[in-house]
Amino acid sequence: MSIRTTPGSVSDRLDGLPFTRRHLRVLTGSGVGWALDAMDVGLISFVIAVLAQQWSLTGTETSLIASAGFLGMAVGASLGGLLADRIGRRSVFAVTLLVYGLATGASALAGAVAALLVLRFVVGLGLGAELPVASTYVSELAPARIRGRVIVILEAFWAVGWTAAALIGFFVIPASEDGWRWAFALGAIPAVYALVVRWGLPESARWLERRGRAREADEVVRSFEASPALFSRGSVSEVAAPSPVSTGESTHVRTGVGALWSAEFRLRTLCLWLVWFCVNFSYYGAFIWIPSILVSQGYDLVRSFGFTLIITLAQLPGYAAAAWLIEVWGRRATLSVFLVGSAVSAVLFGTATSEATVIATGMALSFFNLGAWGALYAITPETYPTSVRATGAGWAAGVGRIASIIAPLAVPPLLGLGGAPLLFVVFAVFFAVAATGAWGLSDRRGRALDDR
Repeated sequence: MSIRTTPGSVSDRLDGLPFTRRHLRVLTGSGVGWALDAMDVGLISFVIAVLAQQWSLTGTETSLIASAGFLGMAVGASLGGLLADRIGRRSVFAVTLLVYGLATGASALAGAVAALLVLRFVVGLGLGAELPVASTYVSELAPARIRGRVIVILEAFWAVGWTAAALIGFFVIPASEDGWRWAFALGAIPAVYALVVRWGLPESARWLERRGRAREADEVVRSFEASPALFSRGSVSEVAAPSPVSTGESTHVRTGVGALWSAEFRLRTLCLWLVWFCVNFSYYGAFIWIPSILVSQGYDLVRSFGFTLIITLAQLPGYAAAAWLIEVWGRRATLSVFLVGSAVSAVLFGTATSEATVIATGMALSFFNLGAWGALYAITPETYPTSVRATGAGWAAGVGRIASIIAPLAVPPLLGLGGAPLLFVVFAVFFAVAATGAWGLSDRRGRALDDR
């Protein structure tokens, strides 16, 4: 049975709303969870650099520590999306925060590589499921005309979390021999925040309607309609028109992973998975290893962490630029331009020799790469209808995590073969391939979501 957008439906009412205080609560509530995720991922890059010295780890062992988390993320993303389409977005969001928060806190007690590997895998399970579910959740509640901008702002919380990780890496980790343990202990904060998420945020009204829970969906929408507006609705021409099923579009959508490869969606799925794979490979290959690469180039631990902190701060203006451009240029153009900028910046960073050029090119890489991430997270939930939206977002993220598993393992041999210049040329090639694949994605700028 298909669900079409009709006057007075949940979809129309959500898309016709101004940005309200209730929207801000959803955005910030989800965004804090997103920031805590980023803090956890960022912390491991600093912890690896320290443990390599304290535990006398080989390059293979440090790569395995990084990859264990990403292996968990690949599994978690795939399962989390499926669960979110079945039991709800909010519930999965809260459970995943709880899982990875507890596992991160337990990592502070690890005394050997084997224990840390197991805990990092569990951390990845929660983290991998949370990100695509959170973007799907916020996307389904945001008004259509600013939906892309809202999702980029959500993704911008990643920069807040990564900056927090960089601050912890700079001030806490070098402060004592057990500094890395204290860093992991701070990562347990999401376990407490999970309770706030579970009881403080509403379920997705679109998901509730799709599951036949019309009364609950109506109550959620009414709560947004009753909330004070923070920004005006804008002109009538800006309000998204309903997007009924077109003549050439099937009125029935299967559920499950198989639906992603139906005739209607297979090109989108192929391009989306390609972009996710390439962006993950280059991003995690570069940013997880930047502190260690700087140390290997002769900078001491504190200075390399300081450089990483400065480079990280450039993420925020990158997100801001993408948030503005995504509703001006559209999703595909914004994503492609920022990926091309990432490719050029990667080459320049790999060949930088002085402190000034390392910082400048690193900031450019951070600016363009994180702006691209914002655009990618905006376009991903819009690719599929409500019935398989979280599944599609989760599996795209899961495929991307395969690349994030491979990337840390590939860095040591590539560094040995040609140093940082070769490594970052490889990253640039992956960015360029992703920029090409972006043009095969759908662009629903200003249009209502597909609520089949």
